[in-house]
Amino acid sequence: MTEAAAILRTGRKFDQVLRGAREVFMADGFEGASVDDIARAAGVSKATLYSYFPDKRLLFMEVAQVECRRMAENVVAMVDDCKPAREVLTIAATELTAFLVSDFSQQMFRICIAERDRFPELGQTFYEAGPQNGQRQMVEYLEKAVNKGELAIDNLQLAAEQFSELCKVRIWTRAAIGVQKSFSKAELDAIATQAVDMFMARYGA
Repeated sequence: MTEAAAILRTGRKFDQVLRGAREVFMADGFEGASVDDIARAAGVSKATLYSYFPDKRLLFMEVAQVECRRMAENVVAMVDDCKPAREVLTIAATELTAFLVSDFSQQMFRICIAERDRFPELGQTFYEAGPQNGQRQMVEYLEKAVNKGELAIDNLQLAAEQFSELCKVRIWTRAAIGVQKSFSKAELDAIATQAVDMFMARYGA
């Protein structure tokens, strides 16, 4: 990216565009989201919108990346590597379960599925910014825990993916197909706790 482009992708109007796009994508999906509606929601002109994102797909991918990055940064900020593994994993599981059933996560998933054949890059971007990035950071933490003797894991990547799947039990499928649209904190905390219990039963040193 050139210096001019880097400057262009910062500032108040750029943030406005992202907020407006997020609002419209959440309400109307990808196909139903019009550039006019996004510009209106963002409070900017179409010319300003196009100066940042000449293609609606690029805008969607930026929204997905920013939101997933924010979630990951929040989790990292809460984690203290000096704390016991169970405590660290519980924090991660609690944040992950809440994110999985959030309106944003569910809508992004639906959009990626709906546009899978026409725009596979949408799903690829969401996967890389969300699940893949989360697993990468989990692998980094698990390696530290193994080196400290708290966990015994041979395949770190597999263990990271297993941890993510444990956090989906009961809630993910129900949310994805609309069987259950809201989840209490108690429900999510129970899933997070059980995920950590099972993970520690398998990998605790």
